Amino acid sequence: MAGFSIKIVISMKILALEKEIPNTTPEQFAPHLKAEAARVWELYKSGHIREIYFRGDRNEAVLILECADVEEANYLLGTLPLVQAGLIEFEVIPLVPYPGLERLFGEPSP
Repeated sequence: MAGFSIKIVISMKILALEKEIPNTTPEQFAPHLKAEAARVWELYKSGHIREIYFRGDRNEAVLILECADVEEANYLLGTLPLVQAGLIEFEVIPLVPYPGLERLFGEPSP
């Protein structure tokens, strides 16, 4: 098949938990919120942000990203205007498939 190529992209799921920087005020956030939403939209359209939520117990975002690695996730999160303004930061957690289901089928793989 001339001209046909397959591109394999390896990515991992990343959980990113927003943390507000202590002693910030809502007034500090206001000038950045439209730009923040626009950047989140860009990252969503690019496929890097796969899901985004707000926590039910506080006004902080929870993101599921697909990135090559944690370093890429940190880089992309660093492009968010609220991060650049020093108002929020993220705890970045790499996720791997749960291996416990292997117990249903015999001995787990080494």
